[in-house]
Amino acid sequence: MTKINIAVMQPYIFPYIGYFQLVNAVKEFVFYDDVNYIKNGWINRNNILVNGKSNRFTIPIDNPSSFVEIKNTYIKKDLYNNWVIKFFKSIHQNYSKAPNYDQIYPILELVFLSSKIESISDLSTLSIIETSKYLNLETNFHFSSITFPETKSLNRADRLVSIVSKLESTEYINSIGGIELYDKYFFKKHNINLRFIDSEITNYKQFNNDFVSGLSIIDILMFNSKEQIVDMLKVYKLV
Repeated sequence: MTKINIAVMQPYIFPYIGYFQLVNAVKEFVFYDDVNYIKNGWINRNNILVNGKSNRFTIPIDNPSSFVEIKNTYIKKDLYNNWVIKFFKSIHQNYSKAPNYDQIYPILELVFLSSKIESISDLSTLSIIETSKYLNLETNFHFSSITFPETKSLNRADRLVSIVSKLESTEYINSIGGIELYDKYFFKKHNINLRFIDSEITNYKQFNNDFVSGLSIIDILMFNSKEQIVDMLKVYKLV
């Protein structure tokens, strides 16, 4: 029997490649959409290449609050409609000569112009799912608010244990940032092997500029083939 491994993460908008390394490393991926929104985090913003430098874009949120769940944090539509026009103009100005522009631009349109988008969770999860489809990743996606609502009253570690157990798994993979939060022994007591993914970022050619790191997956998609990106997704260590 193939071992099922699991990851649980908040949804971010077109996150950096380390997020997709985690997606690709597991069979089941749970979007943590019913935890509180993180103000000034990466749920609604990221960086793209503008004039050879890292430039941040931020999706307008209607009354952002760290006391409101991500799935109930809504996009401010009147501002968004103007923002998205400027965003696509910037994408065209800065990436139209990138080798994969014609393949990736329609994905951005599908995500950012979707009529079904209401919350930042809708937008961010769609960006991750569509990117994963493009890269032919075989991971199954779940939403904590839909699949595991009964676990919400549990504390942080107990909830993860419950989710992993409900998916009949014995291995949970967390981002490296959780190494200070979660105790491997605690998970081991529940027959779960806790591991942390330590990502390594591969440099790649961005026009003729010096390499700029820390950008959204959008940048990697523009400059690299599917095969190159899939190879990048494998460059990590589990600790």
